[in-house]
Amino acid sequence: MLDVTVIEDPEAAAVSLDPIRARLLAELAAGPASATMLAGKVGLPRQKVNYHLKALERHGLVELADERRKGNVTERVMRATAASYVISPLALAAVQPDPDRFRDQLSARWLLALGARLVRDVGSLITGATKAHQRLATYALDGEVRFASAADRAAFIQELTAGVSALIRKYDAGDAQEGRDHRIIVAVHPTVKERPQARPVPEPDPSTPELDQ
Repeated sequence: MLDVTVIEDPEAAAVSLDPIRARLLAELAAGPASATMLAGKVGLPRQKVNYHLKALERHGLVELADERRKGNVTERVMRATAASYVISPLALAAVQPDPDRFRDQLSARWLLALGARLVRDVGSLITGATKAHQRLATYALDGEVRFASAADRAAFIQELTAGVSALIRKYDAGDAQEGRDHRIIVAVHPTVKERPQARPVPEPDPSTPELDQ
């Protein structure tokens, strides 16, 4: 099972977004299961679960893990092909974001367009590398920093821009015939705070007498 895979096909994306099928994918990401096993978990008849599993299998989102013979019936045990899935902008190719339409380094929407292109390009590279049985050379840096003020953030971005630009000028070999172009994306954005979970409503204590209304 892959840790994460990118869905590029529009029909596969539509299949994965169905609430029932998304639930089945989540269950199968946790471990292989048959339609009978899944039926009890999702509260659906086995026949309906089988229908949804076949749709997921047609698009490569689940695969056969094992077959078990029970009397005259062969039970198919399925598993998810990945622990998680990302839908590529290629699934909405006609309306996918294009960062080249406008460039604004201080625009959150331009950052979003860059992120979408990153998902699209890396997804396509992974698909090509997998078919060619080749390793894909990538690198990513992830970290967090707390700025004491907006002025510090602006100074940080200025130094970051100067430093990365200097590295690009130093190592860019535009005339290298055997070289390969690489895209560099550096992003700075506020961290997303986790949403607080709703507190469960306490059940009434049966030993406590109820007050008359």
